[in-house]
Amino acid sequence: MRYFDFLAPVYDWFMPSADPDMWIDLLRLPADGSLIDIGGGTGRVGAELRPLVRSVVISDISTGMLKGALRKGALQAVAADAARMPFQDGAFSRAIMADALHHFSDQEGAVREMFRLLAPGGRLVIEEFDRRRLPVKALALGEKALFMGSRFLTPSQICRMVEACGASASVRKGPYFSVWIVADKPN
Repeated sequence: MRYFDFLAPVYDWFMPSADPDMWIDLLRLPADGSLIDIGGGTGRVGAELRPLVRSVVISDISTGMLKGALRKGALQAVAADAARMPFQDGAFSRAIMADALHHFSDQEGAVREMFRLLAPGGRLVIEEFDRRRLPVKALALGEKALFMGSRFLTPSQICRMVEACGASASVRKGPYFSVWIVADKPN
């Protein structure tokens, strides 16, 4: 994750801003409770959603990225591995992961943690690049050449991980080359 500590000071300049309307729709916001943004980096998504929930926690393993999140104000930042989060079961009503799953070495563990952290009836949304798209295949090769250890999954592979947690998942096509995986934790 040293790549992200290095990129942190300029990350928000070259990453497109979040589409808050899409996130609001998919997450069914506003919502009572708190939101966790796992692998949330500088908080580019979580900061946009802050007014619509009780609180937002940005979790990332890169302390450089978390410093960027704290500069946005009104966000809490926690340095943690996505597969081993320091929160109680059911602590959040919403969980998001934006363009981050492909960076995690334990992808299945990260998805399980998202579900563990969700309160019953809570909703998670994972936005990820669609591996089936040619530009994403090029991105995957580039990240491999940089020894980033990224592993891009298909939407159906991500859905199977979510379904292994006991929820049904749906896929929505996102902007550009992204897909959105949406699931609710059963009551």
